[in-house]
Amino acid sequence: MTEVLRLENIWKSYGETDVLRGIDLAVDSHEVVALIGASGSGKSTLLRTVNLLERLDDGQIWLAGTDISTPSTKPDTVRARIGVVFQHYNLFPHLSVLDNVTLASRRVLRMPRAQAEARGLELLDRIGLADHARAFPDRLSGGQQQRAAIVRAVATNPELLLLDEITSALDPELVTEVLDLVRELKAEGTTIVMATHEMAFARDVADRVVFLDQGLIAEQGTPAEVFGAPREARTREFLSRFLG
Repeated sequence: MTEVLRLENIWKSYGETDVLRGIDLAVDSHEVVALIGASGSGKSTLLRTVNLLERLDDGQIWLAGTDISTPSTKPDTVRARIGVVFQHYNLFPHLSVLDNVTLASRRVLRMPRAQAEARGLELLDRIGLADHARAFPDRLSGGQQQRAAIVRAVATNPELLLLDEITSALDPELVTEVLDLVRELKAEGTTIVMATHEMAFARDVADRVVFLDQGLIAEQGTPAEVFGAPREARTREFLSRFLG
């Protein structure tokens, strides 16, 4: 397997609070890694450091063999290689759904508009939103907006897809349609690192589960190992709240 992402000794602090404390993690091509843990455990901060939205205090990040944590790294160049979806959609309200989906392809990859729109329409059609391509985001349900945000993130064929609690802002009845799309992306071989509180989904879809506790990787393994036979007491305590 080709290694897509490697984190080495990642530290991040806010003031005197250490949020990430020496994280080491490697992600292979086509692998789906689920980050689980309580609020404040460092899941979202970890994803933000990978996408260079947060500056590291120490450590190195490698993307497909390239050190992207050097001072000379241009963040926009890195972000063109990584797709990111946050919990609050972040679609541009003044742009149509299609323009949202094609913006990065046109502006960053310099793809001709006709080519970008053809791909955008194809992707929107696959998730049942082709009829809403010319609509503005406020005309879509939360689930539709989040699916459009995921399509926007994958429209540029990123090397890595980061998903940050993408269902936490959705009504329960809308969660399934979003998670179904992630299942499809996994089936297509997309490399994904996702922070999630959907334990059943992580158990069903992830190749590896990483339990973060107070900025440390307390435990990691296959879903069967982490959910079925966790080694650490903190992992068992955390999972007992979700799995009974």
